[in-house]
Amino acid sequence: MAGQTPEELARAIKDQACRLGFEMVGISSLADPPHEQTFADWLRAGYAGEMAYLTRTEEARRHPGAWLPWARSVASVAMNYYTPFSREAAPPGPPRGWISRYAWGDDYHALLEGRLDSLLAWVRRKAGGTVHGRVYVDTGPVLERDFSGRTGIGWIGKNTHLISPKRGSWFFLGELFLSLDLPPDRSIRDRCGSCDLCLKACPTNAFVGPYRLDARRCISYLTIELKGSMPVEMRPLVGNHVFGCDICQDVCPYNVKAKPSEEPAFQPRDGLHAPELIPLLALDEKEFRALFKGSPIRRPKRRGFLRNVAVALGNLRSVGSVPALAKALSDQDPLVRGHAAWALGQIGTTEARAALAEALWRETDPEAKAEIERALSGKTATVTESSPNNGEGAGSLER
Repeated sequence: MAGQTPEELARAIKDQACRLGFEMVGISSLADPPHEQTFADWLRAGYAGEMAYLTRTEEARRHPGAWLPWARSVASVAMNYYTPFSREAAPPGPPRGWISRYAWGDDYHALLEGRLDSLLAWVRRKAGGTVHGRVYVDTGPVLERDFSGRTGIGWIGKNTHLISPKRGSWFFLGELFLSLDLPPDRSIRDRCGSCDLCLKACPTNAFVGPYRLDARRCISYLTIELKGSMPVEMRPLVGNHVFGCDICQDVCPYNVKAKPSEEPAFQPRDGLHAPELIPLLALDEKEFRALFKGSPIRRPKRRGFLRNVAVALGNLRSVGSVPALAKALSDQDPLVRGHAAWALGQIGTTEARAALAEALWRETDPEAKAEIERALSGKTATVTESSPNNGEGAGSLER
């Protein structure tokens, strides 16, 4: 190692990571993640919903040494994306939605991957000789929170987020797998204590117990990962969320003093904090791609995003949105047409019902037609009390 001890190289790697813009960095061994069995149990319970990629990569996530046999250590990094705009800070006027903070700026994947690639290149120069490395940021078969938690960056909280005692949980995570034997850092204890604010604040009761999330009920899953129709009974609980949520982080006491990110790429783009919903509903495919170029919001594609916008407008019951929703009944995608019909049913004005009646005779898609019929019958879902948390076990999306 070019005359350096493993301890000296580990310290140098952490210093360089900080110079590259990472707020926190820690090193762990490549041993199986501590919650790999709990993750397997979580999958068996069906809590992953339609995220089949988690099941396909289960073994790799649980046993990283089997597919990266050369790796000896993992450098985990965390990068702050917090911006302090609140829900209450939204300007008055037309109906507005909520987009998760992490998606207000540029897509984090490329930014973190680029900086981790730079760190890997630096390690190779510093260590001398041949150093194998692999970079992952959210897209690889890695239980990221387990590796980061093992280094002492934070602990996995009851809301399944990684929480730092001094910096909160508004962080992107990344990993650099290395073929170097480096001294591991020590983990820290769970400091959630008796606090259950996050569990109680979830509007959909997605937590079936502390540390255990049923993704099928999570607003982030419903607005991002779910590809088809949003379950009717869940729509009223989603509120005005059109991409992600943040509620379980907003109420976490460790986030009270969170410091704003200084990274320019994570600053909010125009119109992404509490965006006006009616203009979004009118986006065609080309406009959608242009507006969200280089943004995480492209993940659910236009059809999924406009589905979410329609649901939010239905929950807000804005009479002023009826013309836009009526126009959406002729959208090219039946998923959008169906959810626009639901929204009009929620609003229920004479104009809304007239638009539904006119659309019924021309609709050819069976699911969209059923949505229109349901909206006209007045059988659209209303807010009901969700099932209470039942306190089953402990786990999370990546535990």
